[in-house]
Amino acid sequence: MSPDDLPDPHTPAPGEPATGPGRIASYLRQLDASPGVYRMLDAQSRVLYVGKAKNLRARVAAYARPTGHSPRIARMIRETASMMFLTTRTETEALLLEQNLIKQLRPRYNVLLRDDKSFPNILVTAHRFPQIRKHRGARTEKGDYFGPFASAGAVNRTLTQLQKAFLLRSCTDSVFASRTRPCLLHQIRRCSAPCVGLVSEADYAEAVHDAARFLSGKSTRVQETLAAQMHEAAQAMEFERAAALRDRIRALTAVQTAQGINPRTVAEADIVALHLEGGQACVQVFFIRANQNWGNHDFYPRLGGEEDAAEVMQAFLLQFYDGREPPPLILASCGPEDPDLVMAALSEKAGRRVDLTVPRRGEKAELVEGALRNARESLARRMSESAAQARLLEGLAEAFGLSAPPRRIEIYDNSHTVGTHAVGAFVVSGPDGFEKGQYRKFNIEGARPGDDLGMMREVLSRRFGRLLREDPDREGAGWPDLVLIDGGQGQVNAAAEVLAEMGLHDIPLLGVAKGVDRDAGKEEFWRPGIPRPFALPRNDPVLYFVQRLRDEAHRFAIGTHRARRARSLLASPLDEIAGVGATRKRALLSHFGSAKAVARAALADLKAVPGISDQLAEAIYAHFHET
Repeated sequence: MSPDDLPDPHTPAPGEPATGPGRIASYLRQLDASPGVYRMLDAQSRVLYVGKAKNLRARVAAYARPTGHSPRIARMIRETASMMFLTTRTETEALLLEQNLIKQLRPRYNVLLRDDKSFPNILVTAHRFPQIRKHRGARTEKGDYFGPFASAGAVNRTLTQLQKAFLLRSCTDSVFASRTRPCLLHQIRRCSAPCVGLVSEADYAEAVHDAARFLSGKSTRVQETLAAQMHEAAQAMEFERAAALRDRIRALTAVQTAQGINPRTVAEADIVALHLEGGQACVQVFFIRANQNWGNHDFYPRLGGEEDAAEVMQAFLLQFYDGREPPPLILASCGPEDPDLVMAALSEKAGRRVDLTVPRRGEKAELVEGALRNARESLARRMSESAAQARLLEGLAEAFGLSAPPRRIEIYDNSHTVGTHAVGAFVVSGPDGFEKGQYRKFNIEGARPGDDLGMMREVLSRRFGRLLREDPDREGAGWPDLVLIDGGQGQVNAAAEVLAEMGLHDIPLLGVAKGVDRDAGKEEFWRPGIPRPFALPRNDPVLYFVQRLRDEAHRFAIGTHRARRARSLLASPLDEIAGVGATRKRALLSHFGSAKAVARAALADLKAVPGISDQLAEAIYAHFHET
């Protein structure tokens, strides 16, 4: 694609309106009937909407009409102060470019899929004795991929049962190469121990072939083969082998049972069901691969409130498959606005034909109806939770004297072990509950060990310093309406000093401290500059809500601290030496037995290690002996 930028007169000509239909009409003289993408911007040059057009001039002329628009589009037109255009060769190219820009710019008036999730696969590696494991991300490693699965849990459950059924290794290639005796997985009958030669290459290859057949949908044949082998073993009175085969059959049955619906007539498809209600939407996606249901996931696109189902479905399909490979068949509960164009765009991205259909009868229609029922129930639960969350936010505003219910609450906490491996963290909550994609953590380096107030100052200085650099006008959604601190008067006053030094006097700040006997339910709340705390009634729902916020921040901070501490325990002095990677580190440890022995080794001994050059040996020796 090689789009051409059309000029954009940002300053209205004398006599032209600054915004609205008249301003849009001023662009018509620049445009022709080419396909392309247009952007509508407000007076601050913020992108309001990104759209594609088969005929740019005709589409812009439609916006230039003063009447005949829905309330949402009318508002958007009134706010439009300028437009930008990119022409393309075809409408399909325009559609793909539109979705890329929507994902990048996230305009206010577009349907937005808030999704950065990548779905996991099962990978059988290309190795003499292949490893079977979970894989996420691009398929760059050689091997056979099976997926996607809807969640890591679904993959982990399937892997556990496949290990029981086929005894395939899950260890990394480096661990596999260094084993001298079977590991625990062999002892509990989840691995055939190819690392130490307890299974032949031919037998292991057959097990890999059976696992691939099972994951490819030939589960019945695999189970029939295992059942026949079990019968033969029993007839030959090889009861231990027969019992092992029985356990393998049970493991495969457990996989199928966990998958639930396994369609007969649909080999590979995604089922996409959309339910709209009350200005909100839920989309359920079921992954059918190899005639097996590999799980489902729900999505809640951001709407303007007036979109119809076809518009939402088209936006969802194009954004969902923007970074994912579409299957050969998509079964949808309703058609997009332009199904032929969507199919052409998805087929172009996939490099093969992609069919999109809305089934009306038969098993395919039953599958879509089941997904639609899930979407309806999920949206009902979400709307109920959102209503309860809205009541809690209103109660929070009333209890703490806020001007309005907060849209974004940031809750801060620190964690350390006697001052070491100190981390700070904050979590975010809002009308939709906890927003885990917004959580952040900080490795604390500047504060003295054990200085809790200094740690809090460092975290807040870094957090709000960055906000001021990136959004000094405070127009973005990243600024909190309320800051909660896990701590008492000292922490709150320290936090208030940091915010005051940055000129941020208007951000409400509240400390949550354990009360009498450090008992949950007796929390005390502190405000900056107020010498005495206050409390909420023990049975107040707002108190329970604040406890959940505080506990989530504590959980996240503790988890971050433990991960940092665990990494430090695994660290080695050898990691600090340039040129010593995993392979050379393993060679040194195998030769000397420990990092301490490497540090005490003579230069001649270092040069004798396989894979260690004379130059690197000198660098290692110098690292430990320079004064």
